[in-house]
Amino acid sequence: MITLQGDRLTIEEVTAVARQHAQIALTNTAIARIQRSRRMVENMVDEQKVVYGITTGFGKFSDVLISRDDVSRLQENLIMSHACGMGDPYPEEVVRAMMVLRVNALAKGFSGIRLETIQLLVEMCNRGVHPVIPQQGSLGASGDLAPLAHLVLVMLGKGAAVHKGKRLPGADAMRAAGLSPIRLEAKEGLALINGTQAMTALLSLALYDARIAVESAEVIAAMTVEALRGIPKAFDPQLQSVRSHPGQQTTASRLLSHLEGSTRTSGQGELRVQDAYSLRCIPQVHGAVRDTLEHVWQTVQRECNSVTDNPILFPDTGDVISGGNFHGQPMAFAADFLAIATAELANISERRTERLVNPQLSGLPAFLTERGGLHSGFMIAQYAAASIVSENKVLCHPASVDSIPSSANQEDHVSMGTTAARKLRTVVDNVFRVLAIEYLAAAQALDFGEGTMGRGTERAYKELRQVISRLDHDREMHPDLARAEELLKAGKLAWML
Repeated sequence: MITLQGDRLTIEEVTAVARQHAQIALTNTAIARIQRSRRMVENMVDEQKVVYGITTGFGKFSDVLISRDDVSRLQENLIMSHACGMGDPYPEEVVRAMMVLRVNALAKGFSGIRLETIQLLVEMCNRGVHPVIPQQGSLGASGDLAPLAHLVLVMLGKGAAVHKGKRLPGADAMRAAGLSPIRLEAKEGLALINGTQAMTALLSLALYDARIAVESAEVIAAMTVEALRGIPKAFDPQLQSVRSHPGQQTTASRLLSHLEGSTRTSGQGELRVQDAYSLRCIPQVHGAVRDTLEHVWQTVQRECNSVTDNPILFPDTGDVISGGNFHGQPMAFAADFLAIATAELANISERRTERLVNPQLSGLPAFLTERGGLHSGFMIAQYAAASIVSENKVLCHPASVDSIPSSANQEDHVSMGTTAARKLRTVVDNVFRVLAIEYLAAAQALDFGEGTMGRGTERAYKELRQVISRLDHDREMHPDLARAEELLKAGKLAWML
C-alpha cells in the first residue's frame, strides 16, 4: 500500500503503481487538508464570490459569471468539451501513473475538491478501471487538459475504460468494478483536469527506464572493451578526479568494477597507445548522461509532489490565487534534455558495435562470423542500430521550443511538454534496442577471444547465453535481438541499482 498526502511520492512508487498495480490510499493528514479546502469552495459558492473557474467560465470565458444553479453543469460541460484527444490510447501503465499523480496532487489540499471525488479516483486505480485516454491533444499549458478530461469522463459514467482486459463504456466499466459514477460540484472539473499529470507520468516511467539503460549500457560497454582488448587505464580514478563531474567518476568506477579480474584487456602501448573515443571516452559520455538523468530525476520528483491546477486555494490565508502552475515548461525542458542525453547512449553504442563488426578496426572475423560470404553474421544488425540511432536524432528535436497560441490567444504561450515526453518514451525504447544489438555483438566477439572475463562482464555474458546461443551460422536475428532487449528492459544487467 502506497499512502499519499502530496509531499513524498517517489518516482519508484509511481512506477510500482503503474506496473505492479500497487494499491494507493490517502493519509489522514491528506483527508483533513482536502476537507478544509473544500469548505472554502462551498463558502465562495454560497456567497456568490467572483472566482475563476468556480463562479465563472474558463479561459476566454473567464469574465462570464455562472449562476449557482448552473455550477454543477458547468463542471460537467468542461469535462465533455475538453475530451478532444486523438490517436491511439496510452498504455495502461501510463494511465495508472496519471491516476496516482493526479490523486497525489489533489491530496495536498489546495484544490478545493470533495473527498468523495478523490476517493473515487483512488478506487478506480485500485480496482483496475483504466480510462481510455488518446495520446494526442495536449499543449502542455493549462496542463494536460485533453488527456485528463478523458480520465475524468469515466468518473462521470461516460467515455470508455478498460477493466480486466476488456474495453467497455465508462458506465459499464465502473459497474463491473462495483463503483458508481459521480456528479461533479463546484471547482471539481477544473481541479481534475488542470495539471501536468500526463507529461509527468510519461517522464516518470521514462526516467525509471533510462536509469536501467545507463547501468546496462556500462556493463555492455565493458564487454566491448574486453572484446576489443581495450585499455582500462583511461578509466583510472586519478584521471577522473581532475574533472569533477560526478557522473563521469561513477561511470569510470562502474567500468573498472565490471572489468575487475579480466585478462582480456591491454595496457597503454601494449597493442596501441590509446583507444578510439567510443571506448576511451565512455566515462565522459555515459557520465554526462548520468548527470543529466540526476538533474531530470530531481525536477520530476518535485513535480510529482506539486500543485499544478488553477486557481489554487490557501486555507491558512483565505486567498484564492489564479496563476500558472499548470504550465508544463519545467517538464518540457526535462523531457527534451533527457531525450538528447539518453540518445547519446545509443549513438556511442552503435559506434562500438561498428568497431566490433569491422575487421579493419577489431582484428576479429568480419561481421563476427567464421564463414563470411556464405554467412553475413552481424552485418545487418549494425545496419539496424544505425537506422534506430538516426531515428532518435529526428525525435530529439526539442518540442519545448515550440508554441502555438490557443483559446483566443488567452493561452498565448504553451510548453508542448506532453509531446516532448511522448517522444522521450520512444527514444528510451530505441536506446534499449541499440544496446541489445551491442550486447549480442559483444558476446559474440568475446567468444572469439581467450582469457578470463571481468567480474561484471562474465556475469552479463552468462546472463545472455542462458537464453541466446552463440551465432555459429546465420539464423533469424530478430528473435535474438528481441530477447536481448527484453533482458535489458527487465533490468537483468542493472545490478548496481
